[in-house]
This record gives sequence, C-alpha cells and structure tokens, in this order.
Amino acid sequence: MHMADALLTPAVAGTMYVCSGVAAGFSIKKIRAEEDEKKIPVMGVMGAFVFAAQMINFTIPGTGSSGHLCGGMLLSAVLGPEAGFLTMIGVLLVQCLLFADGGLLALGANVWNMAFYGCFVGGLLVFRYIMRKGMTRRRIIAASVLGSLLALQLGAFSVTLETLASGITELPFPVFLAAMQPIHLAIGLAEGLITAAVLVFIYEVRPELLWCCTNETKENKQNRLSYKVTIAVLAATAAVTGGLLSLAASSNPDGLEWSMEQVMGTAELEAGSSIHAAAESIQSAAALLPDYTWKNSEASSGTIFSGIVGGMIVIALCVSVCYLFRFFRKKKDALR
Repeated sequence: MHMADALLTPAVAGTMYVCSGVAAGFSIKKIRAEEDEKKIPVMGVMGAFVFAAQMINFTIPGTGSSGHLCGGMLLSAVLGPEAGFLTMIGVLLVQCLLFADGGLLALGANVWNMAFYGCFVGGLLVFRYIMRKGMTRRRIIAASVLGSLLALQLGAFSVTLETLASGITELPFPVFLAAMQPIHLAIGLAEGLITAAVLVFIYEVRPELLWCCTNETKENKQNRLSYKVTIAVLAATAAVTGGLLSLAASSNPDGLEWSMEQVMGTAELEAGSSIHAAAESIQSAAALLPDYTWKNSEASSGTIFSGIVGGMIVIALCVSVCYLFRFFRKKKDALR
C-alpha cells in the first residue's frame, strides 16, 4: 500500500505529514513516561521483523494481485500503540530513503495509512478491548484477524480519499474505491493470520513481552524461553525472512497497484510539479538499493543484502532513537 508521490498533490501530502507528525509527537510524549527499558531491543527486533516481512508479497489467489504485511497491528500488540507507531515510522523511513519504496512526498500519507490505523485502531482499540478479560490464544487470534481487517480497510479507504482530495481524475473515487476495498479485505485476512501466528508464538514462549499481558497471565503462563533467547529467535527469524524467504516473493502487483491497473490500465502516473521533481531527486540520491536490489541489476544477491542490511539499519535506527529521546528511562533518570 506504499503510495507513490504522483498520487498526491503537495498540499494533500503536506496535510498528511502534519497528521502523522501530530500522532508521532503524541507517541513520543507517552513513551517518555514509560519505564520498561527492556522494550528498547524489542522495538528494534520487531521493527526488523516487520521490515523483512514486508519484503514478501504473497499471492492473492484468483486475482492476479499480491499483498504484504503492513505490521502496525503486530507491533502494537507487542510494544503498545505508541511504541509500535514510532517503530513503523522507522521501517517506512528506511524503506523510502534507502530502497525507494513509497514516495518521499507521500511518506506522511504512508505512515498514516499503514501505521496509524494498525497501531491506534487495530492495537489500541481492537486488541486492548478483546484482551480486557484476559489473554488467551483464541482471543489473540480473534484480535489479530479483526484488527488487521479493520486497519487494512481504513488504510485502503484513506488512499482513495487522498487521491480524491488530490484531484487524480484518472482514478474516479467510486470506481477506485470498489477496486481497493475488496482486495485489501483479502490482504487484511492474510495479515491477520500472519499476525496471529507471531503473537501466539510469543504468547507461548514469553507472554510478558505482549502488550496488555496482565499479572494474572504472567503468573498462570510459564515462560518457556528466556528474554534474551526470545529476542535472538525473533532476530534470527527476521534475518532469514529478509535474507532468504524474500526471494520467493510474488511478482504480482500489490493491492494498490492492482487496483490502479483495474481502473486505468496502469500503475504509473506522472507528476509534473517542481516539488514532486525535488522529492524524486532527493529520493533517487538517497536510494542506494532501489527496489531492494543493486542499482542496474536484478541479481538475487541484492535482495539478500537488502533484507539483511535493511533489517540491521532498522534495529540501529530504533535503538538509537530510543536513547536519543530517552524512551523508557524515567525510573533511571529519576534516581539521578
């Protein structure tokens, strides 16, 4: 669902930057009041996992389309909505600048469409509500599927509203909406099942890592793996996913591209403003591995390198931001 710059006017893109910026500012304020330093490495590792998982486009049978994990719901269920949202920003920023995945001008919209709904609707509303009577495997599965479905539908709907507000006449709102919502319903179901599988694994081996895990759950559910081993397993899974499994990604267009092709016969639009040109120039200069491979080459080694190095950069970014903004360190600071 990564939007290209051509789908947005500068005014709409700027508005979405403001909306995402306000949500980010709120999240930073909330996280600085938390005291759990153990979340810092979890942010990095889960961010790397989502980055790697987004490299794998899975085929939507019978459609000619594909989809990939957004990850906001997953991050929120582990880290909480605010930390999950900021982690998603890190993932999307790395994808945009280093891999030219999603436009630089459209970054604010992509953060809103892919991160805000997953974290603050799927996580804050759906996951927390279903976990209010206690955490069980069935409730985790139900919350994962319902939250992912709702988040993807809202994200897809936002894309159509943003193109409408941008006056993209090639994508008439009713027709574009009719293409976007059903395909993202299927993608949301797949994301929900993937999210459920990861969360159930964490619940079985280290339930205290999950957001909304109560003291009662911690007492009744024994940890099967230590904190360090669990982090190591998640990190190794991210490396294997990004470095190897990504080679098996579907070549079919994703839900947004597929919908555009259904409506106007192509997924490419041209944007002629000077602001679009400047954004493209900056992104082209920064993107060392466009489309997750070497420049001017489609060798599989570029994809492997992108998956592993990209994940490492996401980890470094998330951890460094935590220390830069002094996240999760209130108790330690209070003793000084």
